[in-house]
Amino acid sequence: MRDLGELSRAAEQALGWARAQPGVSEVEAFVSANAALLTRLNYTSHIPCNGVEEPKSVESYGIGLQIVLDAPGGRRLGFGSEPNDLSVSGIERAFDKARRAAVADPDFVSLPRPLAAPRTLSDYHDPALMRVSDERLVEAGWTIIGGALRTFLASSRLADLADGEEALRRLGLIISGDVTMIQERMAIASTAMPHVQTDETTLITSFVTSMVEAHAAKGSGWSTGTRLDDFSDEAGGEAARAAIAALGGTRVPSGRYTVVFGRQPVADILNDLVLPACNAETFYASASPFLGRLGRRVASSALSIYDHGAMPGMMGSKGITCEGLPTGRTDLIREGVLTGCLSCWYETERLMRDPQRADKLGGADDAVRAAALVPRNGFRFGAGGGRQFASRPSIAATNVVVEGAEPLDRDELFRRVGNGLYVGRIWYTYPINGLRAGDFTCTVTADSYMIRSATSASTPSPTSRTPVADPRLPAIARACRVQIIRMLAHAGSGQPGRPPRPATW
Repeated sequence: MRDLGELSRAAEQALGWARAQPGVSEVEAFVSANAALLTRLNYTSHIPCNGVEEPKSVESYGIGLQIVLDAPGGRRLGFGSEPNDLSVSGIERAFDKARRAAVADPDFVSLPRPLAAPRTLSDYHDPALMRVSDERLVEAGWTIIGGALRTFLASSRLADLADGEEALRRLGLIISGDVTMIQERMAIASTAMPHVQTDETTLITSFVTSMVEAHAAKGSGWSTGTRLDDFSDEAGGEAARAAIAALGGTRVPSGRYTVVFGRQPVADILNDLVLPACNAETFYASASPFLGRLGRRVASSALSIYDHGAMPGMMGSKGITCEGLPTGRTDLIREGVLTGCLSCWYETERLMRDPQRADKLGGADDAVRAAALVPRNGFRFGAGGGRQFASRPSIAATNVVVEGAEPLDRDELFRRVGNGLYVGRIWYTYPINGLRAGDFTCTVTADSYMIRSATSASTPSPTSRTPVADPRLPAIARACRVQIIRMLAHAGSGQPGRPPRPATW
């Protein structure tokens, strides 16, 4: 993988060479090197298998150039990139592509300019994860497999179902998923910020599904981190425990239930519905359900959501954006009030010059709107991870934090719910009538339970959980049409002792 020194020299050379070309008024040189290492998990107790399969890696490096050209008909904006060559020849080819692709963009104002806020996160990557060996990658896969198998073997419930090791194998214990490691390095320099800035990032994730196939029981687990020393068998053990807990499930009849979402569904709903609704580009297109509501209440006063890209130790943290701007905290919803948007430089400049900005965003005046659109989220992420030199910046979230006014542990939340559903895993979440309508559908897939209260009027006792059998069935998988705004408004009543309102399934 190319080191930071090489990337920095290439960025500096590209900036100097490109801005010396005739007709060029602005230049941004972005140089990056990325690596994705992955090993798949495929353990089956009743079918011969390798356990850990397909360890592989993908590496890329190159340069991307954005240029602004002065022309008789007005300025033109172009972008070009070149892989695997950081020499002057590679710079020339990237520049030639940018010049040939340049077009007039009436919404373009300028390439990014420095912000007043300083960079706060530096030297935060893990050197051990940056130089991890192939053997350590495979070992990480076996760590997850081992954690799941130890959990299965220690289970008294499985022991009751299987008399001996051979019978345990016939239960069909399955462990699948992957371990992924991402390594990122980047350097950026531009006409407005000629001093080369660099950033290095590492992260490691594991996503696991476990099954007791003979009993149609499935569970999932996952872990994320930024340091190799912190990686453990947590995700494997969690997935196995969830599969064991799903034994003996019951089907859920159609009806109205109070629903508690687990961590994964909350993350999925945020990623596919709430965060796109809080995106500056969505407001510009008049596609957000929060259109014109900046500074107004959109949710319960108990709810706050913010994005923070400079939190030490968090998986989404970066020192700078892929526009060379410092990361930081953007409050999206504060105590139920819409206060900000995720944005990049281009979208902030475009929206702040839109004649309809007051109608699209809301807010008392331009000062309020500008404060809500600080460009802290301009990144060049690829589908497989990394900061991609072949892409222009676009808006992406970093670390999203959801806070309630009254934090509760899960047992206390279940006690307040009394009778309802706990949904632990969903997928295929998307808006079915356009994002602005706020309607969405999703499918419940695993880790879900019926919450049943054993409390009588005189004698309180613990709340129990019964696993849901095959939650993909239509009884629970039918489209859940809940407006995003309504969903947020019911995220917490803010009144102690009062449960959330029920949803229809």
